[in-house]
Amino acid sequence: MHEDFWQARWTRNEIGFHQAEVNPYLRRHWPTLGLAPGSRVLVPLCGKTLDLAWLAGEGFAVLGIELAERAVRDFFDEQRLEPQVAREGAFTVYRAGLVEIRCGDFFALTAADVADCRGFYDRAALIALPSAMRERYVAHLSAILPSACRGLLVTLDYDQARMDGPPFAVPDHEVQRLLAHGWRLQLLEAPDVLKENWKFLQRGLERLEERVYRLARG
Repeated sequence: MHEDFWQARWTRNEIGFHQAEVNPYLRRHWPTLGLAPGSRVLVPLCGKTLDLAWLAGEGFAVLGIELAERAVRDFFDEQRLEPQVAREGAFTVYRAGLVEIRCGDFFALTAADVADCRGFYDRAALIALPSAMRERYVAHLSAILPSACRGLLVTLDYDQARMDGPPFAVPDHEVQRLLAHGWRLQLLEAPDVLKENWKFLQRGLERLEERVYRLARG
């Protein structure tokens, strides 16, 4: 998925991946990470997710990374926030309250940019990327995040032969392989949510599993 693909999706408002409410897995499992109030949290490929506002509301300093400027502007508009905007290196940075979103290429993010991040949250980044880019994404994430980092990862798994991504199917064995070096993984839940997702039912899928993982460096 190249930049033009996502820019076009946002321009045409083809954002079926955007959830109209805070992700229930985030509400349920984020407290189990045990992060101190005020900790900085990285949210890659964040779009305009309401999860950013929820994390800030829980007292965390949020660092979102998003390619599409339309998504960034929409977030602040919809949250009725007036951000300060500045150009910093490879990113246009929007800041308001506890939320900072850097608009630009995730792969331009450096270890220095996230040196104070103690948490991360990925609901829509890994599953948005085709296989080769998933490899690169995880390698970069692992290279830049500090050693004490903990986070939540949400994935989807279904029969990829029946439907093209995004969102892409990322089965458990791939998650385990991608994160085998340098991460401890714990599968928290893996419900089949096909009945609640009519768009996937219409595509002829027979299962749609959402998997939620708790991750920690080490």
